[in-house]
Amino acid sequence: MDFSSFLTSLATSFIIYVILMLLFAWLSGKPGNSVVYYPNRILKGMDPGSKTRNPFTWISEAFASTEKDILDLSGVDTAVYFVFIATALGILTLAGLVLLPILLPVAATDHGKNDKTTSNGTFSDLDKLSMGNIREKSPRLWAFVFGVYWVSFVTYYLLWKAYNHVSELRAAALMSPEAKAKAEQFAILVRDIPTPPEGQTMKEHVDSYFKAIYPDTFYRSMVVTDNKKVNKVWTELEGYRKKLAHAEAVYAESKEKGNVEGVRPMNRTGFLGLIGAKVDTIDYCNEKINELIPKLEAEQKVTLKEKQLASALVFFSSRETAASAGQNLHSRMVDTWTVVNAPEPRQLIWTNLPKKFYQRQMRQYVVYMIVFLTIVFYMIPIGLVSAFTTLANLKKLLPFIKPVVNQDAIRTVLEAYLPQLALIIFLALLPKFLLFLSKAEGIPSESHAVRAASGKYFYFSVLNVFIGVTLGGTLFSTLKTIQKSTDSIIPLLASSLPGNATFFLTFVALRFFVGYGLQLSRIVPFIIYHLKRKYVCKTEAELKEAWTPGDLNYGTRFPGDMLILTIVFCYSVIAPIIIPFGMIYFGLGWLVLRNQALNVLVPSYESNGQMWPHIHTRIVAALLLFQVTMFGYFGVNKFYYTPIIIPLPICSLIFAFVCSKKFYRFFHDTALEVAMEELKEVPNMEVVFKSYIPPCLGGDKSNSNDEQPEDATSQVSRIGTNV
Repeated sequence: MDFSSFLTSLATSFIIYVILMLLFAWLSGKPGNSVVYYPNRILKGMDPGSKTRNPFTWISEAFASTEKDILDLSGVDTAVYFVFIATALGILTLAGLVLLPILLPVAATDHGKNDKTTSNGTFSDLDKLSMGNIREKSPRLWAFVFGVYWVSFVTYYLLWKAYNHVSELRAAALMSPEAKAKAEQFAILVRDIPTPPEGQTMKEHVDSYFKAIYPDTFYRSMVVTDNKKVNKVWTELEGYRKKLAHAEAVYAESKEKGNVEGVRPMNRTGFLGLIGAKVDTIDYCNEKINELIPKLEAEQKVTLKEKQLASALVFFSSRETAASAGQNLHSRMVDTWTVVNAPEPRQLIWTNLPKKFYQRQMRQYVVYMIVFLTIVFYMIPIGLVSAFTTLANLKKLLPFIKPVVNQDAIRTVLEAYLPQLALIIFLALLPKFLLFLSKAEGIPSESHAVRAASGKYFYFSVLNVFIGVTLGGTLFSTLKTIQKSTDSIIPLLASSLPGNATFFLTFVALRFFVGYGLQLSRIVPFIIYHLKRKYVCKTEAELKEAWTPGDLNYGTRFPGDMLILTIVFCYSVIAPIIIPFGMIYFGLGWLVLRNQALNVLVPSYESNGQMWPHIHTRIVAALLLFQVTMFGYFGVNKFYYTPIIIPLPICSLIFAFVCSKKFYRFFHDTALEVAMEELKEVPNMEVVFKSYIPPCLGGDKSNSNDEQPEDATSQVSRIGTNV
């Protein structure tokens, strides 16, 4: 890619962003689009503010917002995300303020000959402003050593401040009146329950065990049941109820169109409504509902009495007791009576709760092996993308495209975007697979599964995208070198790093201009909503389902941002010109996502900042990769004082260890000094208990505790209290 192609790609990305921003300003001002652009405010009963707006109103609103606004409208997890964005932006800003005025002149004024390049030999203007312009063994390399130390210590300082701040946010959230009354504050999750003694049900076994340990504050327990069959019946029943509501709305609409009697909707009973007998939809749905209700009630009773599993939720009348129980050792053996703090009711992955200790361990090892193999085999297509998505190679592989790509305008655009788009498409296929694998480990909650998937995705991105693309261009020519000596990997990475600077510059620009432009304009959700509204949705429930947005999607957003931060870290000293691009990425991200958090996105769960330790660890990992590659790059430049870099990776490991020991425990468990905060009003424990009942087991008839003292949800007063 030459300099003109790079500028063309940058200008094109910026123009696309401006168009999408203007489109957002125009569409968001239309009253009929409020549910697309202000769903978070609408769901909270606030004024959507869908008045006529100029293109920059949203910017002033985002800047005027405070952290408290984010906490009130989107919760602690979203506020923690903005701490991450602000920290990354702070690191790059402080790095840029020092490195740009020092390193750029040092590099530009070295007129010695050097065959290194930051752009595979084509981007000569960038070469002059980078470390590639410095002669081997040159004393000017000391300036770049200083740059490595500056970036490292700025990162340590801001990360320490951020960890402190997030810890305070978590404590304040857990001590807030709203959090004190949340159901999960009074519950623990118990797994690996041993087989009950003869003559006792699993429910009686759990109740007697915890009643003996916590006689004053134990309230009751809910044994987890095998809900597979009852959930299937419930899902079928809910499907027919939705179908009935839709059919009745269609029938009512037909009456309003001039036909007094209306036209009753019809459907076929076979596969996807395409085959089988034709029936009246309303009558058919009513008939099915009447059949399924008694079937569901019968299955609920059977499930609660006969399908109790070796896991339970235990409830206490004291928040302090629940917090203490969640972090206490309850058994001499690690594989029995495993107790953790309960997640929110909406977070529970019910099918994972009964999985035994050693089963979870084995699943974890198998999943790690699958992830490892996925990383290894994904490197093949990504390496091929890096090697073959150049126009020169494509012309050789596909000769028939020569007449098209030889046109200047088309060639310029393809050179600018083709490799980056191919890479982004590859990455888009992965997150759901990694989330599936994380849940397959036996993880009990959605937030924990998202954190696990996020970690896998980050390391995948670094190993495959950053290292894979960096080595991709030279992989085949250097394979023999790697086979002869694995010690050559770090020098190889270091020497390959500069040659891909322009690729990553364009990749970052594409991510922040086009990516954030699409998020702001919400053009895809806008089109989908209006198509559904016109052709599919007939009831208010269907309409709400069509416009209800998702959450911040931490599982992919954090790794994506961390990939950009890793790239900018690793090029910050070699090619400092990348720092402003990183600053724009995180600055624009802060602005656009501020608007999305205040107006659009609705959190699907709240973990009170438990994502932060994982973010912190990955930032330190990115910093370590930067330090190691810089050590290798100074070695490639034959700089005699390269060992002066060695203390930095050691400092990073010590820093990570100290932070983990000082802060992490509070993010894993609720501190008792926080849990001891007095409640203004003790919550209704029966409401707390019922909030954990799965929807498929809901219903007064099937959960009547007075009629079913031996079922999975019965009162403790009905059973004995001996361990």
